Amino acid sequence: MKNLDALIEELSNPAYIKPSDIPDIDLYMDQVTTFIENKLGKEKRSKDDKLLTKTMINNYSKAKILSPSKNKKYNKHQMIQIILIYYLKQILSISDIENLFHPLFQIAEGNSEMVEEIYNTYLEGRKKNIDNVSSVLKEDMDLVSHIGVELDEEERNRIQLITAAMLMVSEAQAYKKTAEAIIDKYIKTTT
Repeated sequence: MKNLDALIEELSNPAYIKPSDIPDIDLYMDQVTTFIENKLGKEKRSKDDKLLTKTMINNYSKAKILSPSKNKKYNKHQMIQIILIYYLKQILSISDIENLFHPLFQIAEGNSEMVEEIYNTYLEGRKKNIDNVSSVLKEDMDLVSHIGVELDEEERNRIQLITAAMLMVSEAQAYKKTAEAIIDKYIKTTT
C-alpha cells in the first residue's frame, strides 16, 4: 500500500492547461503541437508516445470536431477544442466526440467566455475525479484483500494489485458506458 500511496500522489498532480496558459495570439500548427507537448508532456505513458501530431489535428478538422484554422493558425477557442479532444479521445470515439462538440460549440460559437467556462468546468471535474481515485483505489484494495492469503507476501500483493486494476477498468467502463448512453439518448437525437 505504501507504493500505491506514492503512485496516487504522483497521479494526483496531473498536467493542466488553464485558459490563462493558452497564448492570446494565434498559433501555427508546429507551435500548437510544441505547446501541447511542453504543457502535457508528463501525461505520456512512455517517453516515445506522441500527444498530438499534425496528422491528428488535420484529421480532427476533416472530422469536423475542430473548427478549421484561419490562415493556418489556431486561436484560443480552437486550442481549447484540441486539448479537450486530446482528453476525450482516450475514452470516446471520434464520432462520439463529434456528437458532443457539434451542439456544444455551435451554441458557444463566438462566445469565448462560454467556451472558457465549459473548459474550466471540465478541468474542475477532472481534478475532482483524479482526487477521488485515491479513495476508490483504497476501497478496491479493501475489497481484494482476501485474495491470495495463502500465497507469500510478494505474490499476494501482485495478485491483489492485478485484481484492483481490473476493478478500476470496470469502473472506467461503467463511466464510459454512461457517457455513451447520454450521447446516444440525449445528444445524438438533437443534432
